Amino acid sequence: MPSTDLVFPSCAAHRRWLAAQAALPRGFRVGTAKFAFTPREAPKPSEMTLTLISLDAPTRDFAAVFTRNAFPGAPVVIGRERLQERELGAIIVNNKISNVCAPEGRAAAEAVCTRVGELLGLPASAVLPSSTGVIGWSLPVEEMLAALPSAKAALQADSILPAAQGIVTTDLYPKVRRHDFANGGSLVGVAKGAGMIEPNLATMLVYLLTDVAVPREALREMLRRVVEPSFNSISIDSDTSTSDTVAVVSSGRVACEDLGAFEEALRVVCCDLAEDVVRNGEGVRHVIRVAVTGASDAGQARSLGKAIINAPLFKCAVAGNDPNVGRLVQAIGKGAETASFGTGGVGAALMERLRLTMGGIEIFSDGVFQLDPQKEATLVAHLKQAELYESRLPADGIYRAGVDYPPHERCVEVGVDLGAGDRTATVLGGDLTHEYVSENADYRS
Repeated sequence: MPSTDLVFPSCAAHRRWLAAQAALPRGFRVGTAKFAFTPREAPKPSEMTLTLISLDAPTRDFAAVFTRNAFPGAPVVIGRERLQERELGAIIVNNKISNVCAPEGRAAAEAVCTRVGELLGLPASAVLPSSTGVIGWSLPVEEMLAALPSAKAALQADSILPAAQGIVTTDLYPKVRRHDFANGGSLVGVAKGAGMIEPNLATMLVYLLTDVAVPREALREMLRRVVEPSFNSISIDSDTSTSDTVAVVSSGRVACEDLGAFEEALRVVCCDLAEDVVRNGEGVRHVIRVAVTGASDAGQARSLGKAIINAPLFKCAVAGNDPNVGRLVQAIGKGAETASFGTGGVGAALMERLRLTMGGIEIFSDGVFQLDPQKEATLVAHLKQAELYESRLPADGIYRAGVDYPPHERCVEVGVDLGAGDRTATVLGGDLTHEYVSENADYRS
């Protein structure tokens, strides 16, 4: 990760790039509708966007994975049931309210699916619902039903960008990635996600559309495999959302010439979207990429990587461009214990084998730190180069998230060689900033 090395000088340049990525595969249409409403639980004016993804003809070939949170939203409960249905014809997404543990939440989601089905000539069981936003609030069902005809009227077959824009909540910018196949087929994906990011999965909605004909069971097996190195290998804040959905749908318009090549394209698109989610995390000013090598077990390698990118003190140090490598080592020591490396892998034996790098510079080996003033200066420069924007306290004293586009794709690069095997894992996370605290302290107010 990533498959590209992009630099954007302006928001306009980024939006032009997104538009160039956004051509819809054959057999799909996308439309959105916005409307004003007042949440019952918090009587203040608000706005919701409905995003409708419609197939020209229902398909058997669809797959989805969902959050492992023990309190999933009503759309996730319904979505799991939809996997047993013969066909899928549409996806309906709302932002602003996640429909989690809300009174009559399931009935609300089913009512929306029923109306979508009526508008498109589908049974409600062929409509997949998704919701994202505030947990605990009730959907404004009447207003949603009234707005759905506008979403249908807006359906178009040119670009997925309206969907990428419509599904966001606290995201700073939409996210689109694609792959074009030699035989004319394509795969395009969009994602939302900014906070409450700790897969399995995260506060993410991800929709992957393709016109390549991949059989249902093969598609489902592929999706299960590719989410591990992508969406299950990122974290912003270690909190697991109640609403995560990653869905892939094939319209079957183009023959699949190579299932292996399709899976690799799916993996790359998912990995790129996963990194986009981290780069757009709430308050994130540095993306941290931890590459764990030399492990005896891939699951332990991923667990150790997660321990590093979720360590609050290390995340704070990175936010301040401070290469406080002591905080990195303590996170590794704690993570090694948590990951159950075994009696031969913890403590002195691990320290002797461990080799750490930051920005490609060796900072720990042979059981001791390998530091000097020149290295410290170079490490500071590496952190500053990876910074997405500078944090400044505004005049009103409220920290806010940064620019509304990703200036570059650079990361703070951390290498952890355990010297104990040939298993590896790469995990992505973000720093911990004033902006993150401010945004989540003010999320509902």
